Amino acid sequence: MSDKKILLTASGLAELQEELRVLREERRVEIANKLKEAISYGDLSENAEYQEARDDQAQVELRIAELEEMLKPGSYELIEDEKGGRKRKTGINVGATVSLVDTVSGDTVSYTIVGSQEASILEGKISNESPIGKAIIGKNVGDTISVVAPAGKKEYKITEAQ
Repeated sequence: MSDKKILLTASGLAELQEELRVLREERRVEIANKLKEAISYGDLSENAEYQEARDDQAQVELRIAELEEMLKPGSYELIEDEKGGRKRKTGINVGATVSLVDTVSGDTVSYTIVGSQEASILEGKISNESPIGKAIIGKNVGDTISVVAPAGKKEYKITEAQ
């Protein structure tokens, strides 16, 4: 892994820790039981259940290794959201929830800026490393930002930040 620290909110850290716990304590047991059952069927060379369980085991072990690496002391930086009262920079920063208005269409969108490991567009969480995230960091309410994204160039006005 690189020397660059992963930025995590307290809730994001808790989610990753819970995922690691579930993988270690629950998924490993489930897969071990599947393997045991598949082995009982006999000939492993043509045993689809066995191969599927082995594939699941490999994926789970890979994810466990990734999570353990991410959660090592010193490999992540815990950030607080703006409500936590600690701002590391002036202007909008990671942890803030921001409302933007598209200056052309007038559409409003709202995002929470998080570290790349927590990003989920379905949950309205964008990475601080994404084009929009990079453009917002350090700005203030009332500022206009230009973003070059895969969909083309967009311009937004920052209307609210919490």
